[in-house]
Amino acid sequence: MELQEWRVVAASSLGASHLKTESPCQDAHAWDLLQDNQTIVLVAADGAGSASHSDTGSQLATSEILDSIRNFFDDGKDLSQVTREVANEWLRNAAERISERAKVDDLPVREYACTLLAAIVSSTHTCFFQVGDGAIVIRPRGDDWAYVFWPQHGEYINTTVFITDPAAVENFEFSCQAGFVDEVAAFTDGIEALVLHYATQTVHAPFFDQMFQPVRALEHSGFNEGMSAKLEAYLSSPVICDRTDDDKTLLLASRLAKPPVPTSAVVEESA
Repeated sequence: MELQEWRVVAASSLGASHLKTESPCQDAHAWDLLQDNQTIVLVAADGAGSASHSDTGSQLATSEILDSIRNFFDDGKDLSQVTREVANEWLRNAAERISERAKVDDLPVREYACTLLAAIVSSTHTCFFQVGDGAIVIRPRGDDWAYVFWPQHGEYINTTVFITDPAAVENFEFSCQAGFVDEVAAFTDGIEALVLHYATQTVHAPFFDQMFQPVRALEHSGFNEGMSAKLEAYLSSPVICDRTDDDKTLLLASRLAKPPVPTSAVVEESA
């Protein structure tokens, strides 16, 4: 299987419900390429709809998690050394940063509630952790699409847990192991129903097959602004918004090489 350097496309889109109320997008995302571009990091957060400053919470959470991961590698460590305790410290750092902001604003920390999920993939190892809903989907080498953790929902499908809840942070989902993953997607719950089959707890593979085609065909490695803008437009299009009115975030990263595909096959036609 021919591999290339990581190609990254990512976007967050304002949901129709927030557009009507003139509310900000409560999703946030972050990404980076580390260790000479051999390790991809994807982070996404989804602010609680009932929290007045959850957009700020999401932004702070994704930023702090990415900073913690960067610092870990800057200290000369590698992905195989990430333990549950290390990831728990990163999540506590994010929760503390949110708490500090809440104190400055003189607001309860629950007003900044958000979910958080992160994927770190190197050439030899994978690491994933998550608080709340949304999901990470991967394609292990020579295998089909699979989710890493099933979204954390409460008693009802539209409820979940948040990083501002200490109990949720202590009971987060975590996995770190040796393995080869060549494509990874991370997304918030705004598109869950479009890409996951709840009844069978399986991944809707055709969606990811089509979404990744133009990512693999990108000429240059790293983040592609043009394709990311097209992804945002797709997430904001009627074909998506007619099926979900929530904010939506999707990050796609691939290191599979594939011959270029026509630009018309980009995200607009992948419903």
